[in-house]
Amino acid sequence: MKILLLSNLLSIHTIRWAKALAETHDILIYGFSSPTPEIEDLLKGINFLSTNIKDSKPYRNYSLPKLFYLKAIPQIRKIIKNFEPDIVHAHYATSYGLIGALSGFHPFIISAWGSDVYEFPFKSIFHKMLLKYNLSKADIILSTSHVMAVQVKKFTNKNVSVTPFGIDLNKFFRYNKINKAIIDETVIGTVKTLNKIYGIDYLIRAFKIVSERNPDKNLKLLIVGGGPMENELKQLTKDLKIDHLTLFTGNVPQDKVPEYLNMLDIYVALSLQESFGVAVIEAGACELPVVVSDIGGLAEVVENGKTGYKIPPKDTMEAANAIEKLVLNEIARNEFGKNARARINELYNWEDNVSSMNSIYNNLMGN
Repeated sequence: MKILLLSNLLSIHTIRWAKALAETHDILIYGFSSPTPEIEDLLKGINFLSTNIKDSKPYRNYSLPKLFYLKAIPQIRKIIKNFEPDIVHAHYATSYGLIGALSGFHPFIISAWGSDVYEFPFKSIFHKMLLKYNLSKADIILSTSHVMAVQVKKFTNKNVSVTPFGIDLNKFFRYNKINKAIIDETVIGTVKTLNKIYGIDYLIRAFKIVSERNPDKNLKLLIVGGGPMENELKQLTKDLKIDHLTLFTGNVPQDKVPEYLNMLDIYVALSLQESFGVAVIEAGACELPVVVSDIGGLAEVVENGKTGYKIPPKDTMEAANAIEKLVLNEIARNEFGKNARARINELYNWEDNVSSMNSIYNNLMGN
């Protein structure tokens, strides 16, 4: 069937959904931001259109002028007329959800992504009403996690189905230990955009505590990713006198993430808010034990004491204690990692997730 995806062309999540669905459907993506040459290469073989708007916050499209969405409606309607989709699927309940709702097309699906339901509706009563309006026009509403589905239900009486954003287990797996640069190191780290909301500063402070308590251990901190806090976080490692133990990689290509995960022995995600935990799932698929904040989607994807440890958010000492348990117990690290891989295979296998989405499409058309 023909599927029109309204989604951010700069997002790897958009690209993965489009490429997977294109194996069985005719896909067209409409996005606000023009793709970079790298994104265009990833989208090779997928048809897409954009408004050529340069959005500095590609995951938070509500930063664009509200009148822009109204101007986009004639363009969307023209695209619908020419493409003749069977389904219009908006990935993001506010910006793309709005233009999908105003297009008047049915069947219409909305997938919530996170800030569209956790932040947007609390900016003002107008924003809340706008979100409710968009959801009211959807024939089906989807969420990547159960905890976010609960959040979405605050703004609609409709059912919300959970469609996890899983991972390709053929790409994310544990390499042989010998592939590590230095085998006797214990490497603690994370793979994340360096934004305040992801709590990288708490990880750095927790690592400082663990390294001081265990001077006989060859501990290293690996922070993979770039972002607005990079310089600030680098300065923090200098202030704490652990910069010689810390490596910042900056931005890395998505296809290199499995390699960096395999440099780690313990994965840490101390986010202050998360609607889902894709990065944690990727780490678990690589058989890494994890330490995460006991919040939102992170809490949902980790089994405490079995695949990792959950700790209260913003609690540096508890984070240090949990990390230290794994540093001192290699048997537990290996056991947690194997448990994580098995759990992800059961719940977050990308092939199963794509099959689930296809079933939703087929059932919708059947109805």
